[in-house]
Amino acid sequence: MEMSKQLGKKFNLLTLLAYAAPTMALMLFMSIYTMVDGMFIARYVGATALSAVNIFFPIYGLIIAIALMLGTGANAIIAKKIGENNEEEAKENFTFIVICGAVLGLVITVFGLLLMEPILLMLGAGATEELFDFTYTYAKIILCTSPFMILQMLFQNFFVTAGKPNLGLTITVVGGVANIVLDYVFIVLLQMGIAGAGIATAIGIFIPAAYGFVYFIYNKESGLHFVKPKVDGKVLLNSCINGSSEMVSNLASSIVTFAFNLLMIKHLGVDGVAAITIMLYVMFILSSISMGYSAGVAPIISYNYGSKNSSQLKRVFNYSLLIIVIGSVTMYGVSMMFGAYFIQFMAPEGSAVYHIAIEGLNIFSISFLFMGFNIFSSMVFTAFSNGKISAAISFLRTLVFVLASLWILPAILGVTGIWLAIPLAEILSVIVCIFFLTHYRNDYHYA
Repeated sequence: MEMSKQLGKKFNLLTLLAYAAPTMALMLFMSIYTMVDGMFIARYVGATALSAVNIFFPIYGLIIAIALMLGTGANAIIAKKIGENNEEEAKENFTFIVICGAVLGLVITVFGLLLMEPILLMLGAGATEELFDFTYTYAKIILCTSPFMILQMLFQNFFVTAGKPNLGLTITVVGGVANIVLDYVFIVLLQMGIAGAGIATAIGIFIPAAYGFVYFIYNKESGLHFVKPKVDGKVLLNSCINGSSEMVSNLASSIVTFAFNLLMIKHLGVDGVAAITIMLYVMFILSSISMGYSAGVAPIISYNYGSKNSSQLKRVFNYSLLIIVIGSVTMYGVSMMFGAYFIQFMAPEGSAVYHIAIEGLNIFSISFLFMGFNIFSSMVFTAFSNGKISAAISFLRTLVFVLASLWILPAILGVTGIWLAIPLAEILSVIVCIFFLTHYRNDYHYA
C-alpha cells in the first residue's frame, strides 16, 4: 500500500523532480566517485594503469549490462503489478529475479577467471607487457565481485520501486566513500598500485550489495521484500526482453569502448587510450543526471500506465521533456566551461594526455545537447514494457550509429573523426526517438 501511495500520487514539476532527485544524486555520485577512482590511478600509478582500466571496461560493462537488463526489466514488471494491486506476485517475482542475478554473477566469475588471458589479449591488453600486467591484475580482482555487482545494481532499482529512493542513495554513497578512502589507503599510503585500486573498488561494491540483501530480508514493512520465490521462466524472459534496451546500451558501450581503444592505440598510442578514458569519465558524469532522472521517473510511468491514469501519465511525460531539455542545455554549458578542470583531475596540465583530451572536448561536448532526450526516450518505452522499441533505440544509438561513424569518419578526418563519432550518433538518434514517440503516442496515451 505504501508503494502505491508513493507512485500513484499527483505530481507537479517540483514534486516530480523531488521524487527523482535521489536517483539523480545516486547516478551523479556514482559517476563522481568513479572519476575519483580513476584520478587516484592516473596520478599515483600512471597513464598506463588508467589505460588498463579502460581496456578491461568491456568486461565490466558486460556485467553491468546484465544487471541493468534484469533490474530495469523486472522493475517495470513489478511496478506495473503493484499498480494493478497484485503486490504478492510482485514480491515473488522480485525474489526470483534477485536469485537469478546472483547465480548469473557466479557464472560470470568462474568463466571469466578461466578465460581471462585470451579475453584480455583480444581486448588489446597485449599492446605492451606493462599494459597486460596492469590489466590482468585489475581484472582478476573485479571479476570476483561479479555477483555483488549485479546485486548492487538490482537493489538500486528495487529501492526506487519500494518507495525508498533515499535509502538506495545513502548506501551507494557509503560504498562510494569507502572506495575513495580505501583508494587513498591502498594506493597512496600502502603503495599497492592497481591491485589496491581493484580491492578498494571491490569493497565499495560489496557494501551496498550486502546492505540491500539484509534490508530486503528483514524489513517486512517496506512492502517489497523477500518471500518464498516462485520459479517463473516467463517473468525472467520478459524481464530480459523488457530490459534489453538497457543491456544493449551498456553492452554497446563495451563494444564501442573496445573500438575507441583500438583506434586510439593506432593513432596516438597508450596516451590516446588514456585520453579517451578521461573523456568517457566526463561523459559519465554529465550524462548521469539524465540517466538518474529517467530511471527515477520510470516506476511512476509504469505505475500510471498499469493503473490507466492517462491524465497523470501525460503530465509526468510533459514535465519530463521540459526537465530533460533544460538539463541537456545545462550539461553542454558545464562541459564547455568546466570540462578542462575535469580533465586536470586525471592528467597534469601540459602533459600529452591532457592536450589530447582538451582537443577532443570541444567536439565531444556537442553530444550532451542530445544525449538526455535519447536516454529518456529509451527509458519511457522500457517503462511501458515495450522492450523491443526501447532496445531498437538503444541498439541504433549506442552501437550502430557509433560504429558506423567510427568506421567512416576517422578514415576521412583522422583523430577528429574519432571525437565526432558520439555527437553524430546522438543527432541521428534524436530523429529515431522522435519517430517512435510520435508513432506510439496514441497507444500509450502519454501525449
